[in-house]
Amino acid sequence: RVEAEMIRDLALAASGLLSRKIGGPSVMPPQPEGIWRTPYNREKWRAATGEDRYRRGLYTFLRRTSPYPAMMAFDATSREYCTVRRVRTNTPLQSLTLLNDEAMLEMARALADRVLVEGGSSTREQLIHAFRLCLTRRPTEAELERLMAFYQQQEAHYRAHPEMAVRLLPGASTKAPASTKAAWTLVANVLLNLDEAVTKQ
Repeated sequence: RVEAEMIRDLALAASGLLSRKIGGPSVMPPQPEGIWRTPYNREKWRAATGEDRYRRGLYTFLRRTSPYPAMMAFDATSREYCTVRRVRTNTPLQSLTLLNDEAMLEMARALADRVLVEGGSSTREQLIHAFRLCLTRRPTEAELERLMAFYQQQEAHYRAHPEMAVRLLPGASTKAPASTKAAWTLVANVLLNLDEAVTKQ
């Protein structure tokens, strides 16, 4: 598996959000509320906006007493001491982070937008495009069939429950129906969570 910082970079690149800016001060991407709640000072985690929100993992602000949780889930170090080689673990928390972390959901929404704009006119073409963006190869017919079935299932679900689609899509930016965008967001979320998406080839 790639290093923790690279998992963020890969998702940002696939979604089209990655900032290629080099250098400058550390930034604060979104993280769960309450991580920085401390009785000792009034410091707060203020999630970056604009281009800084999408900078590479290398530029993420780290405090040793409260490291960035998404990266810690993927075996990043707290930097309290020099680590020559990181130990890689496999835990359910890693998949849960990729599926539920606020920053990863934002990237999944952006990937959904990108696929709807760039992917072609048919769902099949769009699925192939999304798959290639995340895994750098074409899907097999079996993979395509499973993704198509998942997309259709989710699209039907959100069409029947539009309020849930709206909850998943704050500030939706495409002209596609909310049910379509919500279904694509979940497809994108699944693709970004695949082992192959976070493993060196």
